[in-house]
Amino acid sequence: MAVMKIRGGDLDLVEYEFPSFPPGENLRTLGLKKEYALSPVPGTVRVRAPSRIHLTVLDMNRFAPDRPGGGGIGFAIQTYCTAEVTCIPSGIEIDYSRKPILRHFIEVFRNVVGYEGGFAISARDHMHEHVGLGSTSTILIAVANALNAAIGSPLTQDQLRLLLGSNYVEETAEGSVAFGFETGVGPAVSTYGGMAIMGDELTLVYRHPFAEGKRVYIAIPPSDISSAGEKEFDLLMNKARTLDYRDRELKSYMVLMDLIPALEQGNLAKIGEIIWEIEFRGSKRAEVEHHGFELYRYMAALRDAGLEFVGMSSVGPSIAVITDRDEADVATVFGSLGLKIAIATEVDNEGLTISLPDH
Repeated sequence: MAVMKIRGGDLDLVEYEFPSFPPGENLRTLGLKKEYALSPVPGTVRVRAPSRIHLTVLDMNRFAPDRPGGGGIGFAIQTYCTAEVTCIPSGIEIDYSRKPILRHFIEVFRNVVGYEGGFAISARDHMHEHVGLGSTSTILIAVANALNAAIGSPLTQDQLRLLLGSNYVEETAEGSVAFGFETGVGPAVSTYGGMAIMGDELTLVYRHPFAEGKRVYIAIPPSDISSAGEKEFDLLMNKARTLDYRDRELKSYMVLMDLIPALEQGNLAKIGEIIWEIEFRGSKRAEVEHHGFELYRYMAALRDAGLEFVGMSSVGPSIAVITDRDEADVATVFGSLGLKIAIATEVDNEGLTISLPDH
């Protein structure tokens, strides 16, 4: 059990207990636990969910490992995680490298809906872990929807993402889990596609198709700075909180008065300007500087090269570029900075897909 320190100011230092626990304990059912009419389907349900780029949290003072929220902005990309679920008489069979995080949500789900049978689960992620592309939240929302569909869809997709956000965990030592940081951006855009703006307490405030017909290029700059575990906690609960005290009102104003109108107009250049401004504001500044000022140099050079949209995802170090320019042209720009295109894709404006077995 780790104890982390949070400094909110010169005279504001508190200790935060960061407990780990076995998967299946500390379940948060959100008042959804009741009797449901369950109809397990024969065969295997398949779900494909798009990954996400998380552009910013709006206020890191409004979330913690025991409180999901904080608001945020992000969009879905056509890089996918998949889950396959089959109902079996009993037991839980998991074919996935990160079994504890799946096991925990499975127990949350079974407890809420009252399912007493078993599941056989196979999951595959996009293989880019802890670089800002949301592998954990994407695989979890895929599995959540596959579990739900496999027993007749007793819960809505909104209920699933709220249940997941409130029970979001990361692995710790020896197969245990601990509650993690969750704004709800990832499950929302993975579910519905496009760009989403989240308010506090996992509230989906706004969603809109984004950058249709444009290309998304992702670079993963070299960084020896961890974006997971205790390093992430130190970043998000200290410097980032202090900076959001200062800039949260400005960021929220920019979202309401500038970003949403630009999304409605489909104005990628304007959207890029707003996101670039946010890169230097509040907690986003702390996230970028976490990897050193070299990240700002990369992004500034990409902007100077005329690429319309440049932003670092989550706590990085992945940088997402959206543009009309072709891959060869972008590869040349990246190469001039010593970067490579790690992923070439597009925005996913459709969200996850559920394939039921043929009967």
